[in-house]
Amino acid sequence: MTEPLSEHSADVIVVGAGPAGSTTAYYLAKAGLDVLLLEKTAFPREKVCGDGLTPRATKQLVSMGIDISEEAGWLRNKGLRIIGGGVRLQLDWPDLASYPDYGLVRKRDDFDEQLARQAQKAGARLYERCNVGEPVKDERTGRITGVHAKLGEEKTPVTFHAPLVVAADGNSTRLSLNMGLHRREDRPMGVAVRTYFTSPRHDDDYLESWLELWDRRGAEDRLLPGYGWIFGMGDGTSNVGLGILNSSSAFKELDWREVLKAWCASMPEDWGYTPENMTTPIRGAALPMAFNRQPHYTKGLLLVGDAGGLVNPFNGEGIAYAMESGQIAADVIVQAHARATPAQRELALQHYPKILKDTYGGYYTLGRAFVKMIGNPKVMKIATQRGLTHPVLMKFTLKMLANLTDPTGGDAMDRIINGLSKVAPKA
Repeated sequence: MTEPLSEHSADVIVVGAGPAGSTTAYYLAKAGLDVLLLEKTAFPREKVCGDGLTPRATKQLVSMGIDISEEAGWLRNKGLRIIGGGVRLQLDWPDLASYPDYGLVRKRDDFDEQLARQAQKAGARLYERCNVGEPVKDERTGRITGVHAKLGEEKTPVTFHAPLVVAADGNSTRLSLNMGLHRREDRPMGVAVRTYFTSPRHDDDYLESWLELWDRRGAEDRLLPGYGWIFGMGDGTSNVGLGILNSSSAFKELDWREVLKAWCASMPEDWGYTPENMTTPIRGAALPMAFNRQPHYTKGLLLVGDAGGLVNPFNGEGIAYAMESGQIAADVIVQAHARATPAQRELALQHYPKILKDTYGGYYTLGRAFVKMIGNPKVMKIATQRGLTHPVLMKFTLKMLANLTDPTGGDAMDRIINGLSKVAPKA
């Protein structure tokens, strides 16, 4: 491993120790680079999330050497139960060479800590309670060369230096904004709101998705653009939440916490989704989708996870893409680090946005079209009523929504999905 130049300088600074940042730091440290991982809060800490992980995210955890056994507190799930249009369909995760056939459930308050500790074990230097403010820039070139931060309870001012910085600081990504990277308004945005209830349904081994989200509080019922979820946590509680898209007029005008309360009140009483069984307040968070901040590399700064808008527009999944982009970014940085000249290093780094576009661009373009479509209540109604009655079509839809296909040698469904993703523009 590269010897630390000093306590406050490194080969790479990673800002944010969520799944994207910790994964990036893990792979960088494993490859022998000196990495500073800066996290503004202290672990364990809560994040708004569904806590349900698809096989795509499970694969990433396995690659990082995380113990995902039930003894270590992970709950496995077999697939997705879809409810809508009066139909209840239970679909197992597909049987693929590229991904495991099970997903996982884990509370985010200690999920993130597990990843951060794994990065530490690999050699990353983690600073908790380290609130990063302004970037340090080279006056001549405008390149980022470090960050100013406030450290610990005392908020001691500290400056960290590195030739490369990774923004893994989530949707608000102050670092990207300070480097002039703003959100693209032409990309979909979602909101997740969720809470936990004590419930007899806590040990469900399927993730449950409700495709029809009805707001029944007015004179007339209306179908909202989004979905509801119920994930059993295995610990006596259920994570119950909503994912809502900004593709309709209802997005801004509704109080989504109230919509969640009303939705829970419409559930069977014996499930226990009642105010007295609620164990945490209702919390919300933004879901930045489909590359809503670009470019993903500029002037020494790489964007990973939510900072780069990597949430899947088809299903609102962020963790798998946060971790995958972290691994891709780390690989690019490791290759760039080994180049002899600044020009060669820059050439390698400029490749990072291209890899992301090749990997996800076409698929995310299809997702943006899907988001526009389901923003129309009429389309949503037809889709749930007709589509859910065809198990083969739903199996295809599951593969499409969860982005679970074998890239080579897959079945006919895989070939269709991969083909569509290849021909769609990689914007």
